Amino acid sequence: MIRLKTLLQYNYFYIILVILVLCLAFIRNSFHNESKFNGSETFFIGIIDEIKKSDDYYKITIKSKEKIIGSYYSKELLNISLGDKITFKGTLSKPKNNTIPNTFNYRKYLYNHHVYYLVKIDNIKVVSKTRSVKYKVKNYIIKRSEKFKHSDYFKAFLIGDKSEMDDYSLFQKNGVSHLFAISGMHLSLLSGIILFLFKKSRFKEILACIFLILFSMITNYSASIYRSLLLFIFIMLNKKLDLRISTVNVLLLVVCTLLIYNPLIIYDMGFLYSVSVSLGLILFNKYMKKNYFVNMFLTSFIAFLFSLPITLYYNYEVNLMQIINNVIIVPLVSVIIYPLTILTFVFRFLEPVLNMFIGILKFISNHLIVVNIIVPKVNLIFYFIYSVFLFMFLKTNRKMFILLIFIYTMCLKVKPLLDFNTYVYFLDVGQGDSSLIYNNREVILIDTGGKDNIKVSDNTIKFLKSTGKSKINYLVLTHGDYDHMGDAINVIENFKVDKVIFNCGKFNDLEKELIKVLDKKNIKYYSCIKKLNIDNSKLHFLQTKEYDNENDNSNVIYTKLDGYKFMFMGDAGIGKEKEILEKYNLSNIDVLKVGHHGNKTSSGSTFINKINPKYSIISVGMNNRLWTS
Repeated sequence: MIRLKTLLQYNYFYIILVILVLCLAFIRNSFHNESKFNGSETFFIGIIDEIKKSDDYYKITIKSKEKIIGSYYSKELLNISLGDKITFKGTLSKPKNNTIPNTFNYRKYLYNHHVYYLVKIDNIKVVSKTRSVKYKVKNYIIKRSEKFKHSDYFKAFLIGDKSEMDDYSLFQKNGVSHLFAISGMHLSLLSGIILFLFKKSRFKEILACIFLILFSMITNYSASIYRSLLLFIFIMLNKKLDLRISTVNVLLLVVCTLLIYNPLIIYDMGFLYSVSVSLGLILFNKYMKKNYFVNMFLTSFIAFLFSLPITLYYNYEVNLMQIINNVIIVPLVSVIIYPLTILTFVFRFLEPVLNMFIGILKFISNHLIVVNIIVPKVNLIFYFIYSVFLFMFLKTNRKMFILLIFIYTMCLKVKPLLDFNTYVYFLDVGQGDSSLIYNNREVILIDTGGKDNIKVSDNTIKFLKSTGKSKINYLVLTHGDYDHMGDAINVIENFKVDKVIFNCGKFNDLEKELIKVLDKKNIKYYSCIKKLNIDNSKLHFLQTKEYDNENDNSNVIYTKLDGYKFMFMGDAGIGKEKEILEKYNLSNIDVLKVGHHGNKTSSGSTFINKINPKYSIISVGMNNRLWTS
């Protein structure tokens, strides 16, 4: 025991341990076991672990041979609850990879959580109701939470389910969404309550550990919960056994333990955030003051510094005001709303008070200032340099650190301006159209795509941010069909747009709805134009006449970029193609964006033979029945 204590005092031991564990994690990930399913199964049996309501279907996580995620399309869910043993028929499918660069990869995300298949559920039969105490407690919490006006807050705080939070995107924008994910803050508050209630007991720490473990069980052990729980247990053991291990080294032991248990946790964003912020707060603990609000600001600032690389890696932007926003919101949520939610769950007469404070939270959140800075995707060199600067902040001149970070960030912002190439992307938006043209000065988005209940343009916006772009100069809408402009409002609400270009003809209802938003935001819009100037190039709008149908009124665009000829056809049909050939002299097109998703109503043989495209791009939904050419 004495030798072990002595060994645990050496920092080199932890450095060697971390290196060995990282190597082990790499090896285990390289030989990671694949799915236990072969993909052809149609009949399944398993335990319901999660149920989340989406717009027109239920998303059900089932523990079978392995965890699978099922989609059950029904207005009403059968009489099933968490923990029930069920049988069901369905068809397995692989999760979709990201098809737009630098965007969320759903397949990789699920793979890192040991989920390899999705299943479309045809029918469900309950074999037996749950006998698990864990699931019975969760079912009770869910059922009781639904009796409250703000049931989404109860589910978020008590079982970690944020899927129903209407305000979550607002909190994300303000940089305070971490307050609604069960994490170290919540466990610290709960452990503090237990330690206070049993302060005279010799076993208060053990009681706190037991309570936190039980609480963690009903939250499905998220990565941040794992980290917080183990850190609390290890710190307690360190104190009880008088091991005298520094808090930083205790954190390293926690990280190593988690990596040994699940090497894939290193890819979990919540885990990376939790560890990096914890490290920062531990290192800067000696600078904390007795003043609560000063400490709150320092905590927010340190959390911002240590989580910045992770934020930029995943989101390509950071809200510079989130330090101030956290100082405002954290006390309101952690000191008032979170404890009050727990009390209201037990004593329902407190609900009006809770509703009042949630109303205050929403009001403040809607009026917080957001100052986003977009930084293009960076490589590992950035994180190395940032780590060096952070070390300087810890050991030397703090003002110099701030200056260096500012200069370095500005260099990252300037980098895209040094790229003088022009890029053209045809974006996967499912059954729809969306094309992107950009260089170091201007961005033109042609159509947005659109799909019910899915914001397909979110990936477009994220991709633009990853290139360092902060605005769209021209949003060109070929015509007023939903699969071409259904997401236009989402783009305008979430990304800066200078001007919008409509096609010729009368505005339909969808276009009128968009115009209301444009007027509200004072965004200029035009229709039936002939050309746009883009640096040294021009976008020519090939107009013939006004047609009596929306498809043939599509903006047909011709442009020459870096010596290559492009045509974007919208949904123009064979009739309009014929008239374009009669009016314009077109030949030897390098890239043709095929009209109407490859439908037989477009791309007539005469037209194709005349323009003679080298490459043709068809934007169509995977396995879509409308692909008829």
